[in-house]
Amino acid sequence: MIAKVRFCSNTEWKTFCRLHEVFTTHDEIFSFIPPWAIFQIMNEKKTNAMRLLDQKHIEYSTAEYEVDENHLDAMSASAKAGLDPEKVYKTIVMISSSNQIYVFVTPALFTISLKKAKDLTGEKSLELLKLDLLRKYTGYIRGGCSPLGMIRKYPTYIEELAQLEDYIYVSAGVRGLQLRLKPEDLAAACEGKFASFT
Repeated sequence: MIAKVRFCSNTEWKTFCRLHEVFTTHDEIFSFIPPWAIFQIMNEKKTNAMRLLDQKHIEYSTAEYEVDENHLDAMSASAKAGLDPEKVYKTIVMISSSNQIYVFVTPALFTISLKKAKDLTGEKSLELLKLDLLRKYTGYIRGGCSPLGMIRKYPTYIEELAQLEDYIYVSAGVRGLQLRLKPEDLAAACEGKFASFT
């Protein structure tokens, strides 16, 4: 087993020491919290997607996996994280000839039917958003694009097959992290609509 070690900065160390001093001074309250947990709590970082779910009081959990820069697709993510690929959903961003952005959340195992997508949106022309424009329009990058917490709200469609699952996984907004939540909660959080487009 290989342990992952991250060296902390001087500021982080001083903060950790202050927290540890407070917790040990008030041991009648905090004696059950070990030092490693204090640092973990202090060091926890939230993505925009997670903050959005927190604001809406939506329950979720996370699944981490090792990032492979050469394989950033959803299928690879599900394999790395040990997740059922039928429950892992990828975020596809498309753009129309009029520069309208659309977001599609589809199972990792499936591809989007362009005809169905155009019928669904009423657009005559749709194409994948170029990767070099992904951050500009969504705030995210390939391999870490979440349907939640984009820099703007776009029409979002979730493959209706998701409604058959108790929960699904979508990107948390960074590479190496997936969010586990109920399909209906995802739809509520991103104001998405369930539809058939695969």
